[in-house]
Amino acid sequence: MSRITEAFAAARAARRAAFIPYLTAGDPGLEATPVLLRAMAAGGADVIEIGVPFSDPIADGVVNQRAAERGRRAGATLRAILERCGRLREPLPPLVLFTYFNPIHRMGAESFAAQAAEAGIAGVLVTDLPPEEGADLRAALQARGVDSIGLLAPTSPPERRAAITAAARGFLYFISRAGVTGVRDDLPPGLEAQVRDARAHANGLPVAVGFGLSRPEQVRAVREFADGFVVGSALVRLIEERGSDPDLPAALERACRAFREAA
Repeated sequence: MSRITEAFAAARAARRAAFIPYLTAGDPGLEATPVLLRAMAAGGADVIEIGVPFSDPIADGVVNQRAAERGRRAGATLRAILERCGRLREPLPPLVLFTYFNPIHRMGAESFAAQAAEAGIAGVLVTDLPPEEGADLRAALQARGVDSIGLLAPTSPPERRAAITAAARGFLYFISRAGVTGVRDDLPPGLEAQVRDARAHANGLPVAVGFGLSRPEQVRAVREFADGFVVGSALVRLIEERGSDPDLPAALERACRAFREAA
């Protein structure tokens, strides 16, 4: 059982959904990332997603795009992120890298998998790598005990969902709506039925919902039919607004705790 699987199992045993906050590495600075990871952990995160800044983040809305640009200017390359994660000594929730394939391709699948495992990374979600083209990377990660997270879209037909599910480990990330990341005021119609169907065909993998969750009341709705939930843009926007404020870690911890309590 992987650390991610254990985290979902612990949340399930506590009769709640697993809370997965997201931040962009290097925002507001590279040295701030470990501090903010600790704040998310203190706020009750079960798993934490770390976004790798990329020059063409096609899956990200404007809030995360700006964060990626700040992270790139701060020097948050894939190697630098893995190095910082490897320095973390205190126990943290399982860390999942949220990335595009190009930085991994440049490093090489075997080298990346080895460095990710050594840095303590528990899972990797590659947003633009279809299952048909990711076998080498998945094998390299699996050999080192690192989960390959699957990404499901509401537009994925049944046969496509089956292929993605078969290739995944750890959990399935269900995108709540077509489009890009970003804060939304409401949940899309039909989400509950789609997620329940995904869970019914998930081969035992937990299903977490992301893209657009920004308020605790949305979490209270999602927890009724999902195994976990991802909060990204709302927290990234908080970091953007309070980047130079020395109270940022405490503010981030409070925001995370509000989402965790809604779970």
